Amino acid sequence: MLFKSKQIVGLDIGSTSVKIVGLKPGKKNEFELLHLGVEQLAPDTIVDGAIMAKLPVAEAINRIYNLQGIKVNHVATSISGHSVIVKKVNLPAQSPEELSESIMWEAEQYIPFDISDVNVDYEILKSVPGTGTIEVLLVAVKKEKISDHTSVINLAGKVPSIVDIDAFALLTSYVFNYQPTGQTVTALLNIGASITNLCIAKGSELLFTRDISIGGNQYTDFLQKGLSISFEEAEKVKRGAAVGGVNEAEVHRIMDSVSEIIELEIQKTFDFFKATTTTDRIDRMILSGGAARTRGLSEHLSQKFEVPVEIFNSFKRITYNPQKFDSSFINDISPRVAIAVGLAMRSTEDKW
Repeated sequence: MLFKSKQIVGLDIGSTSVKIVGLKPGKKNEFELLHLGVEQLAPDTIVDGAIMAKLPVAEAINRIYNLQGIKVNHVATSISGHSVIVKKVNLPAQSPEELSESIMWEAEQYIPFDISDVNVDYEILKSVPGTGTIEVLLVAVKKEKISDHTSVINLAGKVPSIVDIDAFALLTSYVFNYQPTGQTVTALLNIGASITNLCIAKGSELLFTRDISIGGNQYTDFLQKGLSISFEEAEKVKRGAAVGGVNEAEVHRIMDSVSEIIELEIQKTFDFFKATTTTDRIDRMILSGGAARTRGLSEHLSQKFEVPVEIFNSFKRITYNPQKFDSSFINDISPRVAIAVGLAMRSTEDKW
């Protein structure tokens, strides 16, 4: 995978925080970390992926810019959720020019939205031998979802140069950092506060992706209600911190019940994946996102799916100055910024 040299800042606007990563491209497809910042957002600033209050998000972006001394105004961001459709489809063999003319008509058959309400993009993946067809990766996103993000970036005085898809940015980060080869089938789970991006790859090839409307907020909600504690206390308990007066046995019961809900959604996704592709196995899982280190979750998933589970290392092959970035901070934040890292590897020369 080749990366271009023009700088761009990766901006991941999540349900509970804004993450920004700036990378300096080097020779031989190397990267050095230049900027890294995270700003928490107040509850209900973003609800179910929709930005309810734009000014606080724009202010969070600018706080990171100011604290990090970032001078690059071109931004790559990404989106996910029900407003995003990603499908691999087989279409009659045709030239790129012919497909460019017919893609909207072709796309209309696969998109459950009014075609006038979405932006459509596509990439020809390969010819399918003996079938007279080509495999095309089709992406459709509601225009209002794109506008949600670009208007916030404009409000912050930055330039929204690229709007990507969370799953694609996650895959970019994974391929660069892990250099996957061969036939190993890896499930990448980016577990955010309200949405989990599930991306399945064989080597570096994307096989399947789906966004699941579940995440770390479920743990917090269940702990708040089950233990009659505050949001802040529930967040601490979720991460394994001690909170006075809390029954540990009850904590384990509640955490396990939520993990089982997440497992069920993942299992349904895996079943659908196996039923619609020629691949019938998952060899390993790698967890990223703010809820990746939720206590007991990786052990639960490993036991349930009988595969090794590890935490995503966003800086596995990215160098950084230890005098500027503390190694313990890098280790702690690493799984949370997988998407921002993938976005930062993009270029202003790339298309939307």
